Amino acid sequence: MSDRRQLHLYALRAFEVFGRHKRMVAAAAELNVTHGAISRHIRLLQDVLGVALVEGPKAGLRLTPAGAKLAASLSRAFDDIGDALTVVRATDEQGLRVSCLGTFAMRWLIPRLPRFYQAHPGVSVVISESFAPVDFQSGEHDAAIRMGVRLPGCTAFLEEWHGPVASADFIAARAEEALIGTWPRLSTKTYPGAWDEWATGTDQQGIAPGSETFFDHTYYMLAAANAGLGAAIGTWALVQPDIQAGHLEAPRGFRRTPTDYLLIRNPRSKHSGLAAFEAWLLQEGAAFQPPPGPGPEEGRPQMLISDRAKRR
Repeated sequence: MSDRRQLHLYALRAFEVFGRHKRMVAAAAELNVTHGAISRHIRLLQDVLGVALVEGPKAGLRLTPAGAKLAASLSRAFDDIGDALTVVRATDEQGLRVSCLGTFAMRWLIPRLPRFYQAHPGVSVVISESFAPVDFQSGEHDAAIRMGVRLPGCTAFLEEWHGPVASADFIAARAEEALIGTWPRLSTKTYPGAWDEWATGTDQQGIAPGSETFFDHTYYMLAAANAGLGAAIGTWALVQPDIQAGHLEAPRGFRRTPTDYLLIRNPRSKHSGLAAFEAWLLQEGAAFQPPPGPGPEEGRPQMLISDRAKRR
């Protein structure tokens, strides 16, 4: 057995991170320490081993052959440790941790979760809100739900359709204004180009709005649309309940976007419930009805009018 007294774990971790990034600054950022601390850990490791692990000027350090060999071995070792911890968490019946877009979780995912629990009573799902790029380095999540184009390693489970939505009273007050693009707009800071993306290729392209109000989250924007403060670009998955209830209307219907809702699996997750969750999402996505198809006017999506508006 090797002498474990030589296992200076902080120094080994610092050197492994430097070996992956090949830059002191990047290694320091990952470990949230100064680059001087990384340098001291590497010097300590070299002194203990009696072997040069890096060479070159301070601003351009590179791994020696011995350093490259050690860095590769350490990466495999730390991966094994991470896998072991993941297995322990999974076998300890920890919930399936899913990072999800906040409004999608509130309006589409969570209302359907009772059906997942009924089919899989032994699996709990822990949802955390995030719209940031997916990063599984920390190992905090087993999977993430985001919007994007179909890519290898991602499971597209739900199509995305979008279009302008507003309250019935707001639309009725502007019955003579044919150009929706001139209406007061509601937008989000996280997706400020939604209106331009929707208008591309339509008679609304390039039209400037009378005003535009930005909100931090999609949920707030849709709440403002329900309150009659303006028109918003809503996705079908998020606004379908409001349209069916008569709270919102879609005067130009919905257009298919090039993106889908995706499940991105953490390749290092060992949670036994992840496969079942993925299969359930595919089932729910297939059962979710798309918006009505295009109307007769040059393929223009037909107006979706609530039952409340039909009774007026």
